Amino acid sequence: MSDHTPYIADPPRRVPSAEELRARIPGWGSDLDLADRPSVPKLSRSAGSATGAHWEVPSQQPGASGRERSIEHAHVTPVFGTAQPLRGVPGAVRRLAYARFSEGRLAHWMLLVVGDRLDVGVHRVTDALHGRPDRVIRETGVRAERGKHPVASRLGSSRRDWRHQLLDPVVANWGWLAALGAVVLVVRRVRRVRRR
Repeated sequence: MSDHTPYIADPPRRVPSAEELRARIPGWGSDLDLADRPSVPKLSRSAGSATGAHWEVPSQQPGASGRERSIEHAHVTPVFGTAQPLRGVPGAVRRLAYARFSEGRLAHWMLLVVGDRLDVGVHRVTDALHGRPDRVIRETGVRAERGKHPVASRLGSSRRDWRHQLLDPVVANWGWLAALGAVVLVVRRVRRVRRR
């Protein structure tokens, strides 16, 4: 048997009184007297609550119904962006993240990341179909490194990102790799059908 006391998440603690704090900390509570506060005249002129704070909720922007919002909130914020509406499979994944999981859950954020990566893949495919494919070699900067000691600058230095160098091309180009894999599968299936 252990003689340790059990862990208490929120142990009750005694809050010192104002007099104890004033005696222990020099200057504590110096702003309790409203006459000593330079901001009191300005705050007292403000209309509103007893604290002087005032706020009027702006009118709701049209189109709030059906918008994604965190499950922690009762309604959508009065103003929200509409520049990138959710579409297709990436939009469905993002809506699932907002509908099912709290912002405090890892699943919420991982689904948003998956939706983002799916969106990138969809745009790469649609751009290629419209005749504007990504320029993979130029955009990765590989040609710019030619003649600048690319291998020595990675292996013979104290760079901390050397572990990522094998994984980065896969992360950056997974959409192309997936498309290539899909093409290979389709070609194999067509060949099997023709052999029969």
